[in-house]
Amino acid sequence: MMFIMKNVNRLINDFKKQTKATIWKHLDAMAANYAVYSTHLNGLTPFLTDYDVYLYCDTTNMVIVCLDHCGYGDENIFNESETLDSLILTEGCEPRFSTVRKLADAVRHTESQLKDRYPDIAVYGVLLTEAEILNAYELYELWDSNNVMVIDGFRRLKYRSIQVNLDDELVGKDYIRTIIDAETPSEEEEKVGMDDDDFTRLLNDFLNEGMEIADEDVPFGNVEDKDEDKEDEEEEDITPDESADDDTPDVDNISFPSGEIEQNQNLSVKVQVLHPLPNPREELDKLVGCADIKHRMDELVALTRYNKMKHDMFPNGRQHEVSLHSIFLGRPGTGKTTVCKIFGSLLRQAGALSKGHVVVCDRSTFIGTLWGDEERAMRQVLEMAKGGVLMVDEAYLLNGKNDNDPGKLVIQLLMNILADETQRDLSIVLCGYKEPMMKLLDINPGLQSRFPNKFEFSDFTVDELQEITQRRIKDYNYQFTTAAWEKYSNILAQAYQMRNPDTWGNARFIGNLLERIYIQHASRCVKQQPKDKEELLMLTAEDVVPIELPRQRTKIGF
Repeated sequence: MMFIMKNVNRLINDFKKQTKATIWKHLDAMAANYAVYSTHLNGLTPFLTDYDVYLYCDTTNMVIVCLDHCGYGDENIFNESETLDSLILTEGCEPRFSTVRKLADAVRHTESQLKDRYPDIAVYGVLLTEAEILNAYELYELWDSNNVMVIDGFRRLKYRSIQVNLDDELVGKDYIRTIIDAETPSEEEEKVGMDDDDFTRLLNDFLNEGMEIADEDVPFGNVEDKDEDKEDEEEEDITPDESADDDTPDVDNISFPSGEIEQNQNLSVKVQVLHPLPNPREELDKLVGCADIKHRMDELVALTRYNKMKHDMFPNGRQHEVSLHSIFLGRPGTGKTTVCKIFGSLLRQAGALSKGHVVVCDRSTFIGTLWGDEERAMRQVLEMAKGGVLMVDEAYLLNGKNDNDPGKLVIQLLMNILADETQRDLSIVLCGYKEPMMKLLDINPGLQSRFPNKFEFSDFTVDELQEITQRRIKDYNYQFTTAAWEKYSNILAQAYQMRNPDTWGNARFIGNLLERIYIQHASRCVKQQPKDKEELLMLTAEDVVPIELPRQRTKIGF
């Protein structure tokens, strides 16, 4: 009988044996254990809502591992209470609510949720903390009697990479579902609503707020991209104006990350951080072409706003699950970065994201020079992107041909994040050429299912490129003469006809062509001294000069 009980509690007993020196190796072993289901949560209600939590489950045990990122230093040296009180008062330190008490409460709460359905379940808690607990040796028995253990004195816990085993066939998955379902209110609770006047008011607010009518003077219809590289630089200076959504917090009151991560002690990498737009719906309407993308974004935002309205009416009701993770398929210059900025800002206004900024990454952001750089970079980038959008440009480059390519580890880390059902305040957008991106999704079926929103950015037509041109020159108050516009249109049509689909720059080609024209125009004006302002802003046929197109590769063979 004793042998049976030992087997029943083996998962918990194995955790009890761990020390600061062995715990990480043990967690790695758990991720590879075919019999133990594990997952990562950004908080466990109601006691550990602000902590990183990892759950480990076999058939009869659940272990809650809580990471306490409280900082390491003199200000976090404590004598824990010998009665497991919730408030710790230590001489010379600020009062602190005991994380040990919170974990013990979480263990009891979780066990009570599971007992009705799984009467043999045992739940245990493990706290990994950056604090130093001076009297820990005096409290081991007290903690164990409350089904928790504490390992203290860690550093930089938030940068630790912990793998998990998300095998849906394991019984531990059912435990997680039971915990989540226990937080869902009953039908009676959902019926507690409001009177008709409140319902009418909220419905009108939803309709007026969620279904804005576009300005009829603005062309609707592929995306105008103001030379994505330059526009990204301009984003840092964007500030909200009075016409922004009244329900949306001021961008000025939001703290955004600096835009730099440390892959290791010797290597820092710059990461582009794009601040949210004040009027994203107006910016969406201004885009040239891409009617299907606009329509689908409207649908996604409408569902998000509906969730918000439903929550206002039925605070305890179950919400529709809306995945914000997306795939942007298209060649360079088709507007992927521009739309991604608008996407994040729209989701912020709809209440789906708390900040709405965009963190732009690529393969070089994650791949460093030392072993473990990928995990460190991923954790830092995720921290930067919280509340906004993590955009991975040319994501297919992570799928290297070599089986040991570190990019494959980055993909696996992304898979772990996507499997975390608590990662709600984050949208991940993978961008790149259609063919290699679809190949990436085919090789990794898990990615396919985690990215339900696919937006395809087609090449611009000649007419759309001409419309983009007119909008660009209008920004500088320029005008083409009739002869100049005819010459420009001929150059554009010829370039479009001769384009190599693999290297064609779309709106970027327009930006480069206009840049050459502006230089030519400035040189002419300096020499000829225009007579008036109108002549200074007039682009003539003399100013319009072609630029070199990327040549197609010469095919060798028969």
